[in-house]
Amino acid sequence: METVKAFRGATTVDANTREEILAATRELLTELIGRNKIDPRRVISVIFTATPDLNAAFPAEAARQLGYNDWALLDSVEMAVPGALPRCIRVLLHAYHGDANQEVHHVYLRAAKGLRPDRVPAGD
Repeated sequence: METVKAFRGATTVDANTREEILAATRELLTELIGRNKIDPRRVISVIFTATPDLNAAFPAEAARQLGYNDWALLDSVEMAVPGALPRCIRVLLHAYHGDANQEVHHVYLRAAKGLRPDRVPAGD
């Protein structure tokens, strides 16, 4: 029986530019889908957050650039917590995917690897 799974990930950018935000988000989505073998037609929704220091582009636009025009997408601003990782984009993707026992691989790239080192594969 196929179940709904939630997939998380995060990445960072060096600067608050449209190009960097979209490129980093495309990379994050591509890795998340690839590592988990997610069928894009089975995606239910995707929520993106960006730290308050990122406002040059909507991360959800990157999903549209990848051709995911049927996904329900939402952008939001992350809480401004003192000492939090700056210039960070996070994603929470929900999809019908495998059975309840199938492993989920969350993806943390660039400086976001420090958020969840327990989730970063050896050698990354």
